[in-house]
Amino acid sequence: MNSSVYSPGHSTAESSADSEVTEVIVVGAGGAGLTLATELALAGVPAVVLDRLPGRNLQSRAGAIQPRTAEMLELRGLLGGALERSIDYQLVGGHFAGLPVPLDYAAWDTRYPHPVLLPQDQLEAVLEDRLTELGVRIRREHQVTGLRQDADGVTVTVDGPEGTRSLHGRYLVACDGAHSSVRKLVGAAFPGRAATVRMATADLVLTGYADDSSSGHISSRIRTSPEGHFAMITPLSNGLHKIILSGPRTQLADRDAPVTVEEIREVLRATQDSELDVAEIRYASRFSDASRQLEHYRHGRVFFAGDSAHIHSPAGGQGLNLGVQDAFNLGWKLAAVLRGEVGEQLLDTYDAERHPVAARVLTLTRAQGALMGAPGDDGLGELREVITDVMRLPDANRHLAGMMSGLDLCYPAPDAAAHPLLGLRMPDLDLLVEGEPVRYSDLTRSGRGVLLLLGDAPLTAADPWDDRVVRIRARAEAGAIGAEAVLVRPDGYVCWAGGAGLTEVLTRWFGPADGIREQGAVNGAASVDATRLGAGTFVR
Repeated sequence: MNSSVYSPGHSTAESSADSEVTEVIVVGAGGAGLTLATELALAGVPAVVLDRLPGRNLQSRAGAIQPRTAEMLELRGLLGGALERSIDYQLVGGHFAGLPVPLDYAAWDTRYPHPVLLPQDQLEAVLEDRLTELGVRIRREHQVTGLRQDADGVTVTVDGPEGTRSLHGRYLVACDGAHSSVRKLVGAAFPGRAATVRMATADLVLTGYADDSSSGHISSRIRTSPEGHFAMITPLSNGLHKIILSGPRTQLADRDAPVTVEEIREVLRATQDSELDVAEIRYASRFSDASRQLEHYRHGRVFFAGDSAHIHSPAGGQGLNLGVQDAFNLGWKLAAVLRGEVGEQLLDTYDAERHPVAARVLTLTRAQGALMGAPGDDGLGELREVITDVMRLPDANRHLAGMMSGLDLCYPAPDAAAHPLLGLRMPDLDLLVEGEPVRYSDLTRSGRGVLLLLGDAPLTAADPWDDRVVRIRARAEAGAIGAEAVLVRPDGYVCWAGGAGLTEVLTRWFGPADGIREQGAVNGAASVDATRLGAGTFVR
C-alpha cells in the first residue's frame, strides 16, 4: 500500500476495517518516543504512537535530566512544566563515578548548571500532556508482532485490544526500549558486552530515614560495604524515596524475579548507620551494566532511538538524556523530508551525528563502572584517589563536565565559513527584539530553524526559505557570540555563523529554495551529502 506525498495541512491517514495508513509509526511511548512524537506533531506531520503497556509506567526509573536536555526542553517551552514536577532537592554539580568532587557545569555557560532531579515518569507526563495538546493520542496495549518494508514504507502487524490490524507508514521509529521487539523483527545485530553487575531499583516508603537535607552532591548519598553491597537513596515526592542497590543476593537474582523487601533490607543493614527499614515497595525493577549499541541506527525506513539503539549502565545519569536528544535530532529531519522540503538523504545524518555520541556514553559508563567496582579490587582505591585529585584541576573538571552534561557536543557543519560557534549548541542569549527583552529560547517554540540577525545586514539571500526558517532581528550584548548573524537548526545547533556559504547551508539543512515537491520527487535529488559529514566531535 502506497501513501501519498504529505503536504502541510493535509493528513494522509486513512483506514479500513483492518488496516490504516499514516506518515510515521512511533513504537514506544517512553522519553524518546514521546519527544519524537511531539516534534512531529509540532511540525504537522501525522504519526501513530503505539505502546505495549496499558498505561504510563509510574516507576521513577531515571532520576535526573542533564543541562543539555534541560536546554532542549526549554527550546519547546517544556522545561517550566518539568521543573514544576521536579524534586525539591538541589543537586550540587554533576558527578563522575560517584567521586566526591562536583562537576562544575557552570563552566559551560548554561542557565542550568546542575542536573534537575526529575524522575522519568514525571518527564513522560509532561511530554504526554504536550502531545495531547497537539491532538495525538497514544495507543496503549498495542504490540507490534510483524514488520515488513519496501521502497514505499513500512507495514506492521499490531495486536491491540480490538484485535489484529495492519498499519502502514512512510517511516517507523523504534523507541521500544532495551528489549526492542522492532529490533528483533528487523534482525538488527546488537553487539556489545554482556552484564557483569546486576542491580535493582525501587520506589519505596522508608522508616527511620533521617536525611532531610535539601541539597547536596550525589556522592553524599552513596553507601557501600566491604562485602560488595551498594545503596544510593534519593528523595522522591509524597514521602517516597528511590533506592538503587546491589549486593550478593541481587547479583544472583533472575532478571524477572521480583525485588523483595528482604533483599532491600539486607543492603540497608550492610550500608546504613541508622535504623532504616522498608515499610512498603511501590514499584521495583532490575537492570544491569550490559552495554550494547546498534551498528547502524537506520535500517531502510526503520530508525532506532533511545534504549532500542543503545543500552548501558546508568552510571552518571545518561540514558534518558541520550534518548531524548536522539529524538530531538531525528524529529525535525523526518518532518522536513515528509513535508517535501529536503531530500531523504538528510535522514542519514541522524546516524552520522548520534551514533558517535552514544558510543562515547558507553565508554564513559564502562569507565565509571570500573571505578565504582568492589573495594577489594587490586589498586582500585588508589585509582579512585588519583582520579579524584585530577578532577579538582579546573581544566580536567571542565572536560568531564562537558561530557557528562552533553554541553560539549559539536556536530559537523559542512559548507559554512569557519567560526568558533559552528556546530555547537546555540547559547540561550538575552536579546532585545523590537525593544522587548526575550531569551533566544523564546524564539524556538515553533520547532523551525532560526536565522538570528544581530547586525544590520539584511541577508535577503535567505528570503526563499522564510517558510522554513524564522528570521529575527535582535540586539544582544556586544560580542556575545562574535557573529552578526547565526543560522540555528531546529534542535538548537549552529550550522552557520556569518561569512560565506549561507545559501549552501540553507540548502543542505532546509532544502532547495523551492523545495523538493516542485522538483517532482520527494525522494529525488538530495540536498544533503551525508558522506561528507563525518562523525560528531566534541569541544575540548
